[in-house]
Amino acid sequence: MGLRKIILQKILPRFLITSAILLFIRTGAAIPIPGIDHNDLAFAIQKNLVTKNLVRTFLGDQVLIVGLFTLNIFPAINASIIMQFLIGFSPQLSQLQKEGDFQGRREISRLTRNITLIIAVVQSIGLTLYLRPVLLNWSLFLGIQLVLWLTAGAMTVLWLSEIITDYGLGNGTSLLVYTNIVVNLPNFINKVLEDNAKQTMVMSFLSSTVLSILLATALYAIVLLQSSIFEVDLVSSKRLNRSSTRQYFGKASLSYLPIRFNQAGVMPIILTTTFLVIPNYIVNLGIFQSLNFLTNFKFVYWIGYFVLILGFSSFYTSLVLNPKDIADQLQKSAVKIPGVRPGVQTIFYLKKEIQRITFVGATLLAFITILPNFIESTLHITTLNGLSTTSVLILGGVVLDLKREISNIYYSEIYNDMY
Repeated sequence: MGLRKIILQKILPRFLITSAILLFIRTGAAIPIPGIDHNDLAFAIQKNLVTKNLVRTFLGDQVLIVGLFTLNIFPAINASIIMQFLIGFSPQLSQLQKEGDFQGRREISRLTRNITLIIAVVQSIGLTLYLRPVLLNWSLFLGIQLVLWLTAGAMTVLWLSEIITDYGLGNGTSLLVYTNIVVNLPNFINKVLEDNAKQTMVMSFLSSTVLSILLATALYAIVLLQSSIFEVDLVSSKRLNRSSTRQYFGKASLSYLPIRFNQAGVMPIILTTTFLVIPNYIVNLGIFQSLNFLTNFKFVYWIGYFVLILGFSSFYTSLVLNPKDIADQLQKSAVKIPGVRPGVQTIFYLKKEIQRITFVGATLLAFITILPNFIESTLHITTLNGLSTTSVLILGGVVLDLKREISNIYYSEIYNDMY
């Protein structure tokens, strides 16, 4: 099958499905929920600091529309965080995840959807209650309507994201986060231009230079992490029996097992960012104002970011790469690691290598993510207030994941034609 035919028959339909769903979700986020006078809402929010901060937490600085898909994919991301913890501490769920069969995946998906529904209801109720003071036509019926609209919108977005994952291009959750970032890029560019206009020529040049270097570094780092692999040499017993000693030491019979430095992709960044937003969200609700210390002591935030990225990376890697399963597959295929005995020794060797590689990749990921905060505090460059290398890493990671999936589709079709 030629390249053009593969694009038209395999890639283009997936692309159209993904694009249509993303456009539908963005349109739904801009459609106001019935029963709310958004002109009165926008006027009242400007006078209510707590509610204004709450709306910013969900909708961003420039948007004051409570739309059908306002909660977007955030309840599903929070549910993924909770599910990862449950899998880590529950042997039954961990076994279901590791088995990887259809029944196990369906049970995990069902639990994740149930948790997403609970979180969506809680977030809808919270948003509704704290919009109550600025809704002039407030009533209990209107409050119930808001909760139902917001919850239904969140579950619809979850369903659509799963359709993207199954029938479109890329991971639905990652693409929705990617879309939210891209939509907010014009606001960031305008902010950078406004800040530079207020600064002296020297500070403007310094800010622009540092900003460009950080963006380039972040992009280079994510490309390096996503494409870098560690090769574990393998040797086939059958080929070794037919090969001479000279061929063996010349690696004529060797292949390798590739282990990616960033096996989890951008999900640890998404989960960590969502997790660290929770204290700010609680403070914006006017609850537990003592949590403000997190904004006053930024080193606590940096340490938390490091620890959470390391933790989530380890979680995802342990779910994707099980040393015992890999060792069993190697033994069934009559393949071994040179110098390592099959069985228990292979399991311990793979576990040690996977942990070491994951730690290196996660450390570099966390370092690149907090670098702008460190430079901002050290050099006092205010332009970096709107910069998030987390966003840049997510953008780069999602594009690379898309490229990898398209390549897999292409090569699988070529393989099918050959055999």
